[in-house]
Amino acid sequence: MADTWFDRRTFHRSRWGTPDLLAAKSAAGTTVSLVIPARNEASTIGEVVAGVYKQFHSSLVDEIVVIDGRSSDATAKIASEAGATVHAIDDIRPDLGSRLGKGEALWKSQFVTSGDILVFMDADLTDWHTGFVPGLLGPLLSDRSISLVKAAYERPFNDGATEVRHGGGRVTELVARPLLALHLPHLADVIQPLAGEWAIRREVFQRLSVPRGYGVDLAAVIDVTAELGLDALAQVDLGRRAHSHQSVHQLAAMSVQLLAAVANRVGGRGLPPAVDLHQFLPASVDSAPTVTEVDLTERPPAVGVDK
Repeated sequence: MADTWFDRRTFHRSRWGTPDLLAAKSAAGTTVSLVIPARNEASTIGEVVAGVYKQFHSSLVDEIVVIDGRSSDATAKIASEAGATVHAIDDIRPDLGSRLGKGEALWKSQFVTSGDILVFMDADLTDWHTGFVPGLLGPLLSDRSISLVKAAYERPFNDGATEVRHGGGRVTELVARPLLALHLPHLADVIQPLAGEWAIRREVFQRLSVPRGYGVDLAAVIDVTAELGLDALAQVDLGRRAHSHQSVHQLAAMSVQLLAAVANRVGGRGLPPAVDLHQFLPASVDSAPTVTEVDLTERPPAVGVDK
């Protein structure tokens, strides 16, 4: 019988029941913080927070924290009313400066949370279930040798009229997976390397360099396995997950950040702090390009930051 990383470290959420996880959490004296980075997600943040709060707050989850990235809608208000503690990203350690970005929000969350385990979930989920939480916690609460757990799931693509069952995850299939195949083939069996739902031990996360943008999800996989070995990573099948979709031009900026995160890790840290991404909307030889500055900077390990 094969004994590969995929065989050893791929699980299904049904493996763990909540009572068993609660017992393991209590026996270990472990605390858990759920962190949700959000920016203008008023239409979905309430259900995400409320769902977890009603089922797991003060049991599996000790605190639910939303990091609000300068939302111009009611995201912060709705999240607070649903049970989360909300922190504006600019108000967290203002002495360290602040920029927008998913990685920036996750990095700053370390200064306003207390859990031994950090569980990250995206705010724009439209098709999900609260079983995400015990699924992500299961490997960490049952096996001390595991430090990072990534979600795996079916990702449909819905354009409002039709649904393609496996059509989601365009950047995963066109950028992240090819990058891993070329440069880090030992990670080729990670089902969803860009999954926004993942859990990590605080003591490990605080040692990581964190890309300020979308590279954070992939960088964590690369860095944890580089430091602790492949078996420190596990993945759990959570079923189905859908979220709001970005345009292909928005995904291009995300792709640049992924390329930079991998380049920094396989070829040295010689990239500029930002690049100008030129795009043409609409496509015409006579149209001027739309220029988007893409932030490529990374935050240093939090463990070395003055408290």
